[in-house]
This record gives sequence, structure tokens and C-alpha cells, in this order.
Amino acid sequence: MTDASPAPTTTIYIVDDDASFLRSVSRLLRAVGYPVETFMSAQDFLDRLDSTMTGCVVSDLQMPELDGMELQAALSRTANPLPVIFLTGQGDIPTTVRAIQGGAVDFLMKIAPKEKLLDAIERALERDRRERETRVRQRDLRGQFSELSEREMEVLGHVVRGRMNKEIAADLDINLRTVKLHRTNITRKLKVQSVAELTRLADEAGLFRTPKK
Repeated sequence: MTDASPAPTTTIYIVDDDASFLRSVSRLLRAVGYPVETFMSAQDFLDRLDSTMTGCVVSDLQMPELDGMELQAALSRTANPLPVIFLTGQGDIPTTVRAIQGGAVDFLMKIAPKEKLLDAIERALERDRRERETRVRQRDLRGQFSELSEREMEVLGHVVRGRMNKEIAADLDINLRTVKLHRTNITRKLKVQSVAELTRLADEAGLFRTPKK
């Protein structure tokens, strides 16, 4: 485990319906310097969640009403999908696999050594930092793309898919000169010089991606 200290603005959100376990884990994490907030149910945590919260979630798996897997799924649909670590008294391989495939940082038993939990928390906080930076970058880029007109966005979509000007003109039923004009406006507004740069920025902004099945 590394010796990195937690960032002062990060918080570990512990979700477990076992009050005694909440106390013991929160005591452990506070002892090593982490700010901690505790919740007796997944719904209580989701009701508290907002876009300013940073850190990670340490959640039990088996809980009444919303269980840990349902919490993970609900969190992934929010604008602030904090990383999740499962810390449970009961687990099996299929459930572990589903949790990790769903994006969980780790899946630990409650009897696991504290070093494993602390290591998982450090990895979760690093993921939160990276993913938050990516979301900020995407918002900034989408602000730039919002300067384009609807037709310019249509042309851009064809450009990043490698379509030639003649093909774009035929697809959009516009003349070739108009396509060239739109492309000039796009590169001017986005301050780029090449198709490769346009494609990279569009990809970073999450534009024109084919939805996963």
C-alpha cells in the first residue's frame, strides 16, 4: 500500500444497515485521516448525493430496500457516479463478477485485512480524481462544440467518420461549396487545423459514439 494521504476535500461515504459495523469502519478510516460520512441505507445516501461530493462509496451488499448492487446501478446513472467498493459479510463469485463488471473498484469481505480496504480506497479516490477531470474536460469541450450551428454539427459528424466533401454534400443534399464553407467555419470556431484534431476533440467530448448494446 502506498503512503499517499487523502486529499482534504475527499470523503468516504459508508453505506451499511449494521450500525455497529458503521461505527467500527468509520472509526478506522477517521484514524488514518479520512473524512467519513455514514448512511444506514442506500436510499439515504442517494437522497444526500449531489454534484459537489468527491471521494468514494464503501457499501454493504445485502441491505433492505435498495441493496448494494442496486445502489451501484443507481449511482452510475447520476451526474456524479462516485466509485464504489463493496465490503460485505456474504459474497460469491457470480456476484463479485457482476459487481466488478458494473464498475466496482473492489469486492472485499468484511473480515479482509484493513490494509486491503485502505488500498482499495486509495485506488477509488484516484479513479474519482481521474474521472472527474475527464468530465470537466468533456463539459469544456461540449461548450466549444455548442458554438457550432446544427448544420455544422451534421457536417462535423460526417467529417469525423472519414467522409469526403463530395460524399457529405450528397448525404446532406447540399452543394460542395457549402460543405467547404461549413468545414472552414468548424475549424475556425474550434481552433483546429486537421481532421485528426477534430476527431480527437469529438471523441474526448463523447460525441458521435455508437451506443453500446
